[in-house]
Amino acid sequence: MAAIAIVIVSHSKQLALGVRELAAQMVQGQVSIAVAAGIEDSENPLGTDPIQVYEAIASVFSDDGVLVLMDLGSALLSAEMAIEFLPEAQQQKVYLCEAPLVEGAIAAVVAAAAGGDIHQVMAEARGALLAKATQLGLVSSPLSAITPTTTNIESPTREIQLIVSNRLGLHARPAAQFVATAARFQSQILVRNLTRNTQLVRGDSINQVTTLGVRQGHELLITATGSDADEALAALQALFANNFGEDRVALNSPPAFQHEVTPTTHGELSGIAASPGVAIAPVVHYQPTHIIVTQHHVENVEAEWQRLQTAIHTAQQEIQAVFSQASLQIGDAEAAIFDAQLLFLEDPVLLEAAKERILANHINAEAVWQAVVDEVIASYHILEDSYLQERVDDVLDVGRRVLRLLAGNAPANLHLEQPAILVATDLTPSDTAGLDPTKVLGICTTSGSATSHSAIIARTLGIPAVLGVDAQVLHLADGTLMALDGESGRAWVEPESHILDLLSAKQSAWQAAQQEARATAHQPAITRDGKQISVFANIGSINDVQVAVASGAEGVGLLRTEFLYLDRTSAPTEEEQLAVYQAIAQVLDNRPLIIRTLDVGGDKPLPYLRVGFPEANPFLGWRGIRFCLDHLDLFKTQLRAILRASVGHQIKIMLPMIATVTEVRAAKLILGEVQAELNQAGIAFDAAIKVGIMIEVPSAVAIADQLAAEVDFFSIGTNDLSQYVMASDRTNPRVANLVDALHPAVLRMVQQTVQAAHTAGISVGLCGELAADTFATPILLGLGLDELSVNPQSIPGVKQAIARLSIVASEAIVASALQQDSATHVRELISTEIGGNRI
Repeated sequence: MAAIAIVIVSHSKQLALGVRELAAQMVQGQVSIAVAAGIEDSENPLGTDPIQVYEAIASVFSDDGVLVLMDLGSALLSAEMAIEFLPEAQQQKVYLCEAPLVEGAIAAVVAAAAGGDIHQVMAEARGALLAKATQLGLVSSPLSAITPTTTNIESPTREIQLIVSNRLGLHARPAAQFVATAARFQSQILVRNLTRNTQLVRGDSINQVTTLGVRQGHELLITATGSDADEALAALQALFANNFGEDRVALNSPPAFQHEVTPTTHGELSGIAASPGVAIAPVVHYQPTHIIVTQHHVENVEAEWQRLQTAIHTAQQEIQAVFSQASLQIGDAEAAIFDAQLLFLEDPVLLEAAKERILANHINAEAVWQAVVDEVIASYHILEDSYLQERVDDVLDVGRRVLRLLAGNAPANLHLEQPAILVATDLTPSDTAGLDPTKVLGICTTSGSATSHSAIIARTLGIPAVLGVDAQVLHLADGTLMALDGESGRAWVEPESHILDLLSAKQSAWQAAQQEARATAHQPAITRDGKQISVFANIGSINDVQVAVASGAEGVGLLRTEFLYLDRTSAPTEEEQLAVYQAIAQVLDNRPLIIRTLDVGGDKPLPYLRVGFPEANPFLGWRGIRFCLDHLDLFKTQLRAILRASVGHQIKIMLPMIATVTEVRAAKLILGEVQAELNQAGIAFDAAIKVGIMIEVPSAVAIADQLAAEVDFFSIGTNDLSQYVMASDRTNPRVANLVDALHPAVLRMVQQTVQAAHTAGISVGLCGELAADTFATPILLGLGLDELSVNPQSIPGVKQAIARLSIVASEAIVASALQQDSATHVRELISTEIGGNRI
């Protein structure tokens, strides 16, 4: 934790909390930030309280200094008065700063995290507004108040040139990472934007880095002068290689605007290119139910508060179901936005405000809920970070869901009889995640942005989308023919024949390119020194397996069977499951199919299976194999269906969340009972079916040698293993940064598991998100994994990455990686090795 602390004083509590959240994200909790904002007056909450300011200062006081940032008027008076309450020795270490609240707070925390003293932190805060003015072109020169320092001319100077590839360039968070990294080294770091022909500026100054106006595609010159210049440049290069941690977002970035259909024609609409691809189909309008909220007086305030709590609880269950389904359809990385929605519904500040208004003012739940949601939306709108502003869509999504439940309305479901282009004012993330790409061929809306969560989901689903078109599109009759090009951001109503010909040709060319890529992906993944690695697919539906085979999957390393149990009022029957397992195995055409038994409970509840009590920590609760061993009817039904489907196919059984040998033996005993029952009934099955387990709990790693003696294969789930090893909830933004599968602690767990498996003569795969990260491929090869299982879309890229590597060089990288002390240093190592072409 940096020694210098920050206090934010504002008339508006919502504003101050928003600024603190934004500033905290810049430095991942390295700086103490306190808030003193608003007053305890429900009728007029705007104001400042000297005692509150005093308490905020005292709560974060540091002998290295406390910087107080204030908005207008009485905020300054309250801060001055608060200082008088402090002991005289402390008063000398509290500094009031006139810097702009939002920009100043960001600059101050980054400077503090970088180790600056109080005067350097104040200088950065004061220069923040000038940095923004430079970016907007209101001033032409960089900050002259902060100039490069002189260095020893005998010190070595090194330089590198790098291209910025993350989608929004060096916006707030990547700029903060750059500055924090530069500040770690003794060498002086200078940086220049070659694309914009700027002057050299200091790399340890957030304000000067901001003035460079770095965007995606810009080329930077970075110099380092000092004894650790090489190490500094390697660390900075690693940030660029990893897209500043935004690699997954960048993979789904909106396409560049292109003009391949050049003529402006009758019926043409221009919009935002949000998801590439061509769609030609009749339009269907989608209009979610609009709920009109009116305020009225209620007598029984306790009942009204309970009514709101019930609606929120039901909303949480619905969002959890959406999250589970989205994880299967679009992957855990993109589905994580629904984790954020769940956190919103658990926000104590929000809930306490709603409760207080209902109890104190006797206002109905709908009006109160709408008011608190509107206030949160307003607080996001004033923030200047575009990613935070995009969260407004998620707040609206959650807000509408709770209002719908309060009104007693059923969810709006879109059922299309024929494939169509969906026309709407806007789509929420929940709306988009529920779309069927085989029926919704395209999306055309009058609002939205290419960086919204809805657009990201559309790209992940492969649905072409054009957003922000003229509102006239809302007046089209259902069935009107439309064509849209999600790459150029244009749509055509009743397109003329030559436009249809051009778009059809573009569609055919795109499909041909995809087929060529798929053909390459059907080749085996063989390293440069001749080792073949199996590349399997993680799937969650019959549709997924077809995509997986087309993408070059050599089998299915993880069939998540939860999709069979969702969106229904009772568990699937044996016959229902049998039909699905057989259908998937048929598509695989004798390729391996690993079926994971039901992994629900705890954080993934099923509405028709009541836990009976809330769990304080569901990730450590009643889930996975623990749940199934306590629901033997459910478990045995699934095992019967899997065994019956195994005839004539390469089907294997995988048990989730194994923590003890006892659990494996208990599950195998039940499997034996089911096999005996099928034998007695004369029902065929593969008597030699293989049984494996998920390694995702640290205890399983510790006894991997004992577990290996019980099963036929291991599959490592790095998503859960990482959070259990690091004792950090990946859905908790305060600690989620600790959950990194490339941390040496996690990598050592993987190494121990692989060694135990190979000693016992069994194979070991990895099916977590790390497997799809081609940046990590050399680590996974070097650890000795036999198989990688990834989402179908990632298969071609993973195979290409494997073909560029050698096992010998990868093992050397792993030997060094296991000796590092952080995930950051592991990434720097990988970046250095890749950059040096040593693999």
